[in-house]
This record gives sequence, C-alpha cells and structure tokens, in this order.
Amino acid sequence: MIKDINHIGIAVNSLEEALPLYTDVYQMKLEGLETVESQGVRVAFVSAGNVKLELLEAVTKDSPIAKFIEKRGQGVHHIALGVQDIKDRIQELKEKGLRMIDQEPRVGAHGAEIAFLHPKTTSGILFELCEPKHVEGESL
Repeated sequence: MIKDINHIGIAVNSLEEALPLYTDVYQMKLEGLETVESQGVRVAFVSAGNVKLELLEAVTKDSPIAKFIEKRGQGVHHIALGVQDIKDRIQELKEKGLRMIDQEPRVGAHGAEIAFLHPKTTSGILFELCEPKHVEGESL
C-alpha cells in the first residue's frame, strides 16, 4: 500500500532565511522552488539522500501553513507517504476507520495528487498521501 516516504514537510517563516541551513550547512541539494497558489504556500524541495524535505512558507495569512506556524511555530508539519492509485488508498484507509481531511485527491507541488489524513486518527501526526505526477516515458 505505501511505497515509500515521499517527503517530510517542514513549516518555515521564510524560505530565504531557512534554505542556507539546508543547502550551505547540511549541503543538501536544492531541487526546486514552486508556489502552490491553491495552498497559499511557496515550497522548496531539498534532497536529503533517500528522502526529500519540503520547506513550506506561507504566502497568505490564512493558509494552512500560516495557521500552523501561528499555533505551533516552525517545525515538522507532515510526513508524505508515496502511494499509487491514491483514490483506492483513500478508500482503503476510510474502510479501516481512518478519517480523511481530503475525501478526494487534490493537486499539490509538482502536480502530484495529494490527500491528507486527519491527525486525530493517526496518533497526532499529519500524514499526506502523495502520488507523484506520472511523466510519459518514466517507469512507475
């Protein structure tokens, strides 16, 4: 059901201030910057070897990341689990009694389909299901 840990999301006040820690100090490779308008965030993906870190900066005061930082401060926001057939995974998890924030997948960074599980049914951890966008010619 779960293929891998796709990435770990980290809420930050400012990508400009946070990135040097990851790229200069930890010497991780910046893989790209992107704004996800629908989520009200700018994201930076950095490679940490076998997993990516997704740094999330709010671009609107009412975005989920802005609310998270206001309530909890900067830090780990979510763990994204790589899946195939995300609609089937959502249904399976619901059948097993888990509560979903997203009943249907929505588009996230890099065009991936994503859906969040409610942390009240996952021991307080916000998990994201993530099905990367399939690029023609790439193997799954």
